[in-house]
Amino acid sequence: MDTRTRILEAAEELLDSSPDRDISTRAVCAAAGVGAPVLYRLFGDKNGLLSAVVDYGFDRYLATKREAQPSADPVKDLRDGWDTHVAFAKAHPSVYRMMYSPSFDAVPDAAKEALLLLRLVLERCAEAGRLRTDPETAAKVIMSANVGVALSIVTQPETYADPGLSTQVRDAVHNRLLILEPVPDTDTSLLTTSVQLAALLRTRRTALSDAETALMLQWLDTLAAGN
Repeated sequence: MDTRTRILEAAEELLDSSPDRDISTRAVCAAAGVGAPVLYRLFGDKNGLLSAVVDYGFDRYLATKREAQPSADPVKDLRDGWDTHVAFAKAHPSVYRMMYSPSFDAVPDAAKEALLLLRLVLERCAEAGRLRTDPETAAKVIMSANVGVALSIVTQPETYADPGLSTQVRDAVHNRLLILEPVPDTDTSLLTTSVQLAALLRTRRTALSDAETALMLQWLDTLAAGN
């Protein structure tokens, strides 16, 4: 194990055992068997160390998403993604709480990637005609709800003890944003069609020029916003 990894694992272990979810760089150095200059050279300061702990811990979760093979049903993949997100928060409460902590100067890379991966699934939903709004808006709504539930569960487990809470919130959000079952083309609404066509134009080559594509996307986004 290299020095950087040893420091990160020591920091995560200390966080999990800390009653107030805080650690000192001195304690981390002692646990990792390194001097303070080594820690500061690798991470800059305590905030840099904590941000790196988040990225290191959450990378294990994101690795499963990067490697996952999409199923034939993007809505099912979206539902499963919500559940694995909450499961990770429960398994790694300290890392998860820090990931969405407002104390960081910048959003950790892992949080940005998690939102990007969510949007990719939503783009598949849009291409399949299963999304009621644009992928960007849907990603922000779903992620904020997913994070809110997960943080509530790990920070206030006595209050949010209902094992079915996450599923209830997930289904309420998804029911609002998604068409849960495929519908015949003749029954597809103008809104859904606009979102679907816009998603396809953004991901596939057509005979349209860049300017024509941009204009078409502008029209489609206007149609979607007005319905």
